[in-house]
Parts: sequence; structure tokens; C-alpha cells
Amino acid sequence: MQIKMAWRNIWRNKRRTIITIVSIAFAVILSSIMRSMQLGSYERMIDNSVRFYTGYIQVHKLGSWDEQVLDNAFAPPKGLQLQIESLEGVEAAVPRLESFALASYGTRTRGAMVIGMDPEKEAYLTRVETKIIEGTMVGPNEPRVLVGAGLADYLNMTVGDTLVMISQGYHGVNAAGKYAVAGLLEFGLPQLTNQVVFMPLPTAQYFYGAEGLLTAMAVVTDTPKKVTAIREAILREVDTTAYEVMGWRTMMPELIQGIEIDNISGIIMLLLLYLVIGFGMFGTFLMMTKERLYEFGVMLSVGMHRSKLQLLIFFEIVMLAAIAVLTGFLLSIPLIGYYSRNPIALPDEYKTAFEKFGIEPIYAFSNDPVVFTSQAWVVFFMALVLSAYPLYKIWKMDPVTAMREGR
Repeated sequence: MQIKMAWRNIWRNKRRTIITIVSIAFAVILSSIMRSMQLGSYERMIDNSVRFYTGYIQVHKLGSWDEQVLDNAFAPPKGLQLQIESLEGVEAAVPRLESFALASYGTRTRGAMVIGMDPEKEAYLTRVETKIIEGTMVGPNEPRVLVGAGLADYLNMTVGDTLVMISQGYHGVNAAGKYAVAGLLEFGLPQLTNQVVFMPLPTAQYFYGAEGLLTAMAVVTDTPKKVTAIREAILREVDTTAYEVMGWRTMMPELIQGIEIDNISGIIMLLLLYLVIGFGMFGTFLMMTKERLYEFGVMLSVGMHRSKLQLLIFFEIVMLAAIAVLTGFLLSIPLIGYYSRNPIALPDEYKTAFEKFGIEPIYAFSNDPVVFTSQAWVVFFMALVLSAYPLYKIWKMDPVTAMREGR
């Protein structure tokens, strides 16, 4: 009976009800967008770093992570790549030979990160073919290279020019070679664009005198939350006395620490937003209570128990909060969904400043379900807490005074 009365009461004054619903729904949308932007930036940062540096999981020679030199390259066991790719959740096992070299053209020279890759498998990791802004992709056995656009710009070279590279190869052999530039690359992280050179894996192995060797095998998964389970499955497939299998969290602790520190500041900002939202909701409930003082006074004067009136008002607030939260939830889904697929690019005047700090100049959004559900529950809980004001007002209310003030 009281639930039915509560439902009728909230729609008796449609204007007041709509104002209340809009204020709470706006709170849900605003907090969801803010949290989505924060989590989206973390996801983008992790994806950019993991998909270029290490992969979500990496298999390499035991001890090579502590001493990352070319001499710690290894010959992968026969069938290891196929074994890893057969595991549930694994998209690809990407072979790599990574080292450094001096890259030169004309009178200019700069240190470069050289990555020997399998073009077919690399599409699962760095998606290198989508980063080409000029030129074409290299074939699996071509003696050509892909150069970061920033590096090419520093060296004053372009597609078709010849890049000269000098380095130290496997076990100290001399490494020197000339390679035609097949294409220029641009990554989201500027520091990568400014120093990277991609070579087909056989070409890199020949250049470094490391035929048949890899520095690592990077594992790509389409379910990052299952990295731990996939790593444990790979450990059962390899000889752990000769090889080690590491997850990205172990390989990039600085990234995790940076995210955790930034997350604290984000939570503080979110708490301040909740404080502002809370005052707005409290003002709405204050207005609702003030407008209904005469009604409350009449109901108490005709003999209605205070506890029953409080329960009736509580049901009204719960219904209002539920409708408003659901409305905000439904409105935020398409909005955040759209921007998660179409990140907001920053204007050019901000782009340079962001790139100086090695940050991709975009606002990315996360559509993780927790973004919506957590904010909805928080705002709903806030509405219930703030309902204490009208309940307390009813408990202390004098019917005669209420009717006089409510006229």
C-alpha cells in the first residue's frame, strides 16, 4: 500500500520530480564520464606500452631481463611458438630480435632502437602496418627497413633513401649495413617515433650475426585480465631452468607505480565532484521537504504515525533515486561508448606540450562496465544517505508549526 502511495506521490508534482531525477541523472553521467576518461587514459597508456615494448607476456632466456644485451639471445625450441599460440586466450606469439645501433644518413647520426620482426605476426602486437604514414610495408625477407618519422625527420631522409647502421653484433661481431627505407612510421608515443627502426627478422638476424636467434617471444592476448592464467599455462610448456616467462606488470613496474600515483589524484578529484554533486542533491531534497511541510503537518495531525510517514518518504526517495540512476546509466552508455571508439584529439596548441612529456595527445575513454555500475551505485547510495534530512525533519516536526510554515 505504501509503495503504491509513494509511486503516486512522486508523480503528483511532476515538475519537482523531473528536477530531482535530472539532478541525480546528471550526477551519474558526470561522474561516469570523469571516471571513464581516467580509466581510458590508463588503458591507452598500458596498451601503447605493452604492445610496443614487451607484449602482455614475454618468453626469453633466463636472466636476460636483468641483463638486456644481445648476447643473451636464444634459439627458440622447435614448436614453442605453435604451442603458445594453441593456448586459450592467446592471439599470437611474436618473435623479436631487439638491439640498438647508430643510424646515419648524410652528415647526421642518432642512436636507434632496432627491432627485427616477423611482419605477419607483428600485426598482432604493434600493428605496425597501420602506423605507416608514408611508403609501404616491408616483406618478410626484404633487405629494407621502416623508420620512425621523428628519426627520419632528424636525419633529413625520406622514403627511398638509404639508411646506414653500425652496431655491435652477437658475441662482439661487427654489425654494419645499408638499407633502403620502405616507409615512415608514426606511433602514439613520440619517443618511439623518434628512435625506432623496424627490420624483417631474417634481415636483423643477419645484420647482428645472430642467425636463428631471438631476444624474446612476445605473447599477445585479447583478454588482458587473463594474463596470469596464460602465463601459468606457458610455464608448463617451457623449460624453466633455461627460460623465464614474465607478465607485463613485472616487466614495467614504473608504469604501474605511475598509474597508481595518478589514480590517487583522480580519486581525490572524484571525491570533490561527489561533494559538489551531494550539495546539489541535498538542495533538491531540501526544496522537496520545504514544499511539502503543509502536507506533512496535515498527515501527522490526522493521526498518521511518524514512522509510517518516514517510511513513505523513504520509498519515494528510493524510487526517485532508482529512476534517476537508471536514466543516467542508460544515457551515459551510448555517450561513453561513442567516445571510447572515437577518442578526442587535442588541439595542435596542446599537442606539442603533451608530446614533450611522452604522452599521446588524445582523451581516451573506457567502456569497462565498472565505470557505469560503480558510479551508479555511489550516487544511489548518496541519495539514500541524503534522505536522512527529510526523515529527520519529519521526526522532529510539530504539525501545527509545519502547517503554518508550509502555507
